[in-house]
Amino acid sequence: MIKDLKFSKVLWLLIACLSLMAAGMGVFNQDIYSKVVSSDLLPGTVAQDAITIIVGMILLFLSLKTDAVDIKKQIVAMSLLAYLFYGYGIYVIERIYNPLYLLYMAIMALSFWSIVYGLANLNQDIVGQIKTSKLVRYLSAGCLLFTTLLFYFLWTGSLLPLMRTGEKIEFSYSIFILDMVFVLPAILISGILLLKKKALGLIVAPILFFKAFTLLFSVGLGGLMALLYGQTVDQGEIAFYLILSVIYLAFAALNFWKINFQEPNQL
Repeated sequence: MIKDLKFSKVLWLLIACLSLMAAGMGVFNQDIYSKVVSSDLLPGTVAQDAITIIVGMILLFLSLKTDAVDIKKQIVAMSLLAYLFYGYGIYVIERIYNPLYLLYMAIMALSFWSIVYGLANLNQDIVGQIKTSKLVRYLSAGCLLFTTLLFYFLWTGSLLPLMRTGEKIEFSYSIFILDMVFVLPAILISGILLLKKKALGLIVAPILFFKAFTLLFSVGLGGLMALLYGQTVDQGEIAFYLILSVIYLAFAALNFWKINFQEPNQL
């Protein structure tokens, strides 16, 4: 599906190695966060690093074992890149100025431009053959559009009080930036592409669904890990993120199951 897949795989390999290095140091040497992450946010940070280790290992495998005919593997790889872009985008924007900061910037940049390169070099002959049922298309589009409306509503509601008072919050403002500038517009466009029966939407939708699962699951896991740190947690909030992550995983699985990815040797 991706033209010049060999170059993309080199990028995946590099990103996987860098993310494994950064996340591994974060999990096994948590002192690197002592000066830059507050104690209440440390469990979530460590949880994200733990998920990143899993993501990095899968991406490493895909960089070595993906062929041109493996369209679903290529989509999974781009999903993992989307997670890494978002995850390390948080570290970069939140100014996690520890010894790994330049590494965080490198992973964020490489992940973003690897996705751009992959999408810009799709084999249109193959993309044009991708099909799915009307039911899956409309269910996926509905979920994507609802997600856009939901989180724009939630984040705008959180920002308006800050805009009235001029208060600058210390942490988590990166979520507003990444979601409202990058992720939610991408989700909206993907939903519109599905409604317009554009094949590109069938590629981007599972990427966004799987990315949402990995990110939301890491947030829920962070809430659970807070218990290990002796912190009080909001069980309702944890349940919200975990349930939402399962919903997005179900939509990702539905898309992979029901979308007919025509392979090059079948054209």
